[in-house]
Amino acid sequence: MRIGVSLRDPSGPSPMTALREELQRAADHGFTSAWMSNIFGVDALTALAVAGNQVPGIEVGTAVVPTYPRHPAVLAQQARTVAAAVGGRLVLGIGLSHKVVIEDMFGYDFSRPVLHMREYLAVLLPLLDRQSVSFTGTTVRANVGLTTPSPGRVPVVVAALGTQMLRLAGAQADGTVLWMTGPATVRDHVVPVIRAAAASAGRPGPRVVCILPVCVTDDPDAARERAARIFAIYGELPSYRAMLDREGATGPADVAIVGDEDAVSAQISALAEAGVTDFVAGEYTTGADGARTRAFLRTLLT
Repeated sequence: MRIGVSLRDPSGPSPMTALREELQRAADHGFTSAWMSNIFGVDALTALAVAGNQVPGIEVGTAVVPTYPRHPAVLAQQARTVAAAVGGRLVLGIGLSHKVVIEDMFGYDFSRPVLHMREYLAVLLPLLDRQSVSFTGTTVRANVGLTTPSPGRVPVVVAALGTQMLRLAGAQADGTVLWMTGPATVRDHVVPVIRAAAASAGRPGPRVVCILPVCVTDDPDAARERAARIFAIYGELPSYRAMLDREGATGPADVAIVGDEDAVSAQISALAEAGVTDFVAGEYTTGADGARTRAFLRTLLT
């Protein structure tokens, strides 16, 4: 199982400098990948192009870019440009986002999300493979080719939690990227469904990128209380709530990986046994516990 880290959304007067320094630190520490969310802060692909161009030797990924506000040809053009900037080290993570964002904030129809993603991939994937596309669907249309230079194929992982989305990700994409999904759900739901879909489609075994909050500490109760505050919104969004309910978790704090080194090691090992191919640590504490968490994660690399 490969070990990666999440990148914080940069802020302050020099956000790109802060991001480059954080990415450089991850690369210097030997992590195989670094992943960036795309919510309401900086644009993740633009930021990774800037920072990743200056920091070699580490895979960079988006977790995830919402599809609805971006035509798939536009996203393919941007992703290929970023891949060129980082020497082919980009993994494009995409997702539907949520009704409250897509419909209530942006004004797009969110009534047929699985169909939307299926049609979106029908345009996006060929363009990432440097093919032209002529496609007319219900939610997406395209008749376009790109001349964007890129070093090769850009892999795509799809944020997939429900059965239909997991089947789509396994059959068409390179895997899935998960958030707020516990080990039992990964073992009993995610991995069997996505692997079966990939096998039926004659595709290689899919990547299962699992991102979870992590804190190595001697005060797990306080760490879980902090996780409950920071990640409270994810216990309310329907797609994550369904995965927490499947896990038997009251809220996000219950799937956070928390405890001393032995406890955290056992929880991460359980994810590997469940079929996770890439564990990405969402470090959410600073100070002594933050330093201790990073020091422990580095031991997993050896």
